[in-house]
Amino acid sequence: MHLVYAVIDTNVLISALITKNQEAATVRVLEAVLGGDLTPLYHRDILTEYEEVLHRSKFKIDNEIIRILIDSIIKYGVEVFPQASGEIFVDMDDLIFYEVVMEKRDDDAYLVTGNQKHYPIRDFIVTPAQMIDILRKANSYR
Repeated sequence: MHLVYAVIDTNVLISALITKNQEAATVRVLEAVLGGDLTPLYHRDILTEYEEVLHRSKFKIDNEIIRILIDSIIKYGVEVFPQASGEIFVDMDDLIFYEVVMEKRDDDAYLVTGNQKHYPIRDFIVTPAQMIDILRKANSYR
């Protein structure tokens, strides 16, 4: 089986956890991570952002679900220690996601985001729906 690596933007996780549509692409991306079809890439700064944003009261996400999700990303994922890119982003909190994916581009890593406008236009920065298509082609994903 071909491993597919991806940095998962926080907005994808939020959408997957709060949507009522279990067929949504964000839900399917999260299922792919938990099912081992998609290997998440992370850095401690990304985990910190996940913790902080997912715990915001407006999202009403259960603490146990957040803990299981983050523990799963650590267990099944790959920690990356990127070089500084020197890039300037409108929201500098997005920079670490970009730098992690850039560090693993030799492994064909992707960045999955619902906010493509926050990042430079690159073919490896994809929407959740595009990620599902990539997984389908790579692994005969359902």
